[in-house]
Amino acid sequence: MGGLTELLTDYTLRNVALGSALLGITGGVIGGFTMLRRQSLLGDAVAHAALPGVCLAFLLTGTKAPLWLLLGGGLSGWLGALAVLAVLRQTRLSEDAALGTVLSGFFGFGITLLTYIQGGDNANQAGLDKFLFGQAATIVAADVTTMAVLAAVGLGTVALLFKEFKLLSFDPTYAATLGYPTGRLGALLTSLAVVAVMIGLQTVGVVLMAAMLIAPPAAARQWTDHLGHMLGLSALFGAAAGVSGAVISAGTANLPTGPVIIVVASVLLLVSLLFAPRRGLVWAGLAHRRRAQALRRHTRATPEAQP
Repeated sequence: MGGLTELLTDYTLRNVALGSALLGITGGVIGGFTMLRRQSLLGDAVAHAALPGVCLAFLLTGTKAPLWLLLGGGLSGWLGALAVLAVLRQTRLSEDAALGTVLSGFFGFGITLLTYIQGGDNANQAGLDKFLFGQAATIVAADVTTMAVLAAVGLGTVALLFKEFKLLSFDPTYAATLGYPTGRLGALLTSLAVVAVMIGLQTVGVVLMAAMLIAPPAAARQWTDHLGHMLGLSALFGAAAGVSGAVISAGTANLPTGPVIIVVASVLLLVSLLFAPRRGLVWAGLAHRRRAQALRRHTRATPEAQP
């Protein structure tokens, strides 16, 4: 009860919770499509590729204004995604090799720039390294507004093109035969992953952002086969992880918000893997045990069936 009261009355906690919820909802919905297209690790590459953009935006503007840093990170992440797609199309490298190469190349460049900035004499650079693991406590109302605009762009695009994205995710070959521009639709979905990464840069940072694109949809997938229901559950799990992580972090000393949000999302995934009906490991084990018991009873009842 005290946590809910603090959530409603504390300015900082309310902004952090709202920003985290927007991240969870957007990452959950867009991550659902990337998971179905077996491109979940693309979100990891995009997130890591955002770091050099954040650093370059700081070097060019000399300020830590979140809007410029998010734009820089988004542009850099988008270039990283295009680089992955270009490597896959133009070379014989496998997908995991392309993702690993681009991820490590962009992230290494970002760390180099970050180290260079921290070694300079610009006192304003303090705190820039927080983009590695997030700096949710610094989120203010203007940042939440920016996140809400980005979330509206991402979720609005999904709503407008839901049928096309659904067909592309389940049967891209059939979509191509129907005349849908599968290449442009795929690039658009990748760009939406960049939008989700931009929302999460301040909250969970470039290192942990991929988890918000993977854990909520993976958990939701355990509970349903219906795409619409899965996306709704994924958004709900993402928002629950964001708000719960913010409240737990605010109520306990020395607990960073971003990592706590990822831990909560991981717990939701673990519970889903264990207890979701039909797919849950616990229910699958119980069903296996019931079938084995039924087989033993049938064998005892029909002696001629015994070897």
